[in-house]
Amino acid sequence: MSLPQTSKTSPSLGEVHRSIPIPNGNFWRKMLAFAGPGYLVAVGYMDPGNWATDLFGGAKFGYTLLSVVVISSLMAILLQFLCVRLGVVTEQDLAQACRKYFSPRVNLCLWILCEVAIAACDLAEVLGSAIALQLLFGIPLAVSVCITALDVLVILLLQHHGFRYLEAMVITLISIIGICFSLEIIFSHPDIFAIGQGFVPQATILQNQEMLYVAIGILGATVMPHNLYLHSAIVQTRRWQRTDEKKHEAIKLATIDSTIALLMALFINGAILIVSAATFHSSGSQNVAEIQDAYQLFSPILGVKIASTLFAIALLAAGQNSTLTGTLAGQVVMEGFLHLSFVPWLRRLITRLLAILPALISILLLGEESATELLVLSQVILSLQLSFAVIPLVMFTSNPTIMGKFVNPRWLTRISWLVAIVIAASNAWLVWQTFIKVIIQQYI
Repeated sequence: MSLPQTSKTSPSLGEVHRSIPIPNGNFWRKMLAFAGPGYLVAVGYMDPGNWATDLFGGAKFGYTLLSVVVISSLMAILLQFLCVRLGVVTEQDLAQACRKYFSPRVNLCLWILCEVAIAACDLAEVLGSAIALQLLFGIPLAVSVCITALDVLVILLLQHHGFRYLEAMVITLISIIGICFSLEIIFSHPDIFAIGQGFVPQATILQNQEMLYVAIGILGATVMPHNLYLHSAIVQTRRWQRTDEKKHEAIKLATIDSTIALLMALFINGAILIVSAATFHSSGSQNVAEIQDAYQLFSPILGVKIASTLFAIALLAAGQNSTLTGTLAGQVVMEGFLHLSFVPWLRRLITRLLAILPALISILLLGEESATELLVLSQVILSLQLSFAVIPLVMFTSNPTIMGKFVNPRWLTRISWLVAIVIAASNAWLVWQTFIKVIIQQYI
């Protein structure tokens, strides 16, 4: 990897860069000032694309795959920690670092792949929000897809008043999701002992081909590539002093913020699987894989009228939350890779249209039942892109020329490369198995 000396580029999200001061004083005041970016990142780990795999995993295999949810979340915590280090030390986001240290040809490929991944992720979030609107209000799915475009106005309004307002909105929606699934857990009366067993990795996950497929699907749906670009940029919304001591402090506080937020995402993903296991696996409804089916069955099986409504409300909150951060990630990627800035509303509108148009065309031509197939397709595309974000991140943070005294220690570098290899191998296997299934369905 060459290390050309280039002039410092202008920051991504320049309108909010270093806009939030860090107060002098005790630890808790500083911690409060750093709280926020981690939650914007965490919503990508609980987006609607995760729901189908968690629901199916719980319905089909009970609590067994809880250990996979935990392992995926630990990988996410590590990767987001590396993003914090990169953003704080170099004051560049991952896209800017790629632009600086890779050749133009490599950068063009990475940018195209990342834009495709963001569009795929946005597609899942648009569909999740649209399905929730349909379930709650009976709105046709095609109309619901169009309504989701309005969240662009919400982003602009909140960010106009300050980045903290956007963070507060995201935290509020996460809280709604958490409350909804806490109630669902209470309603479903899960087996506490079985939950404890589920957190322990079991050999049957590797031995059972179908279980392994779902397990890798959970891994692929949990770690989102655009989050790596986003986190390395939004951590720079904090105005820490540019000294080694303050950088150490910024890394520590930002890592605490993201770790707490990702543990909350772990709770929600685990809760989806637990509720699905307690509701569907125990009742014999083990083939529930679609969000709409889960919604229809929750209240009848649990005997609680509000159970299905709470599920749909949580889905709507998850979809809206993820679209808020997905459009920010799109802005970071374009500004970082191309050093090209659009007017924020135009960039976000383009990102949203790239998701709405495929969803709308598919629904109008193939019917509303195609929504689930689109969700699956979006996760496969994300799986293909993930390694192209993880590998550069590990490369940069392990390079002493780039990171100086903040370079990853040897033990962290080894663990990071192990995670990168596991993710690459798992997602390659998942994509291959998905391809094989399509071939079998179409021609055999």
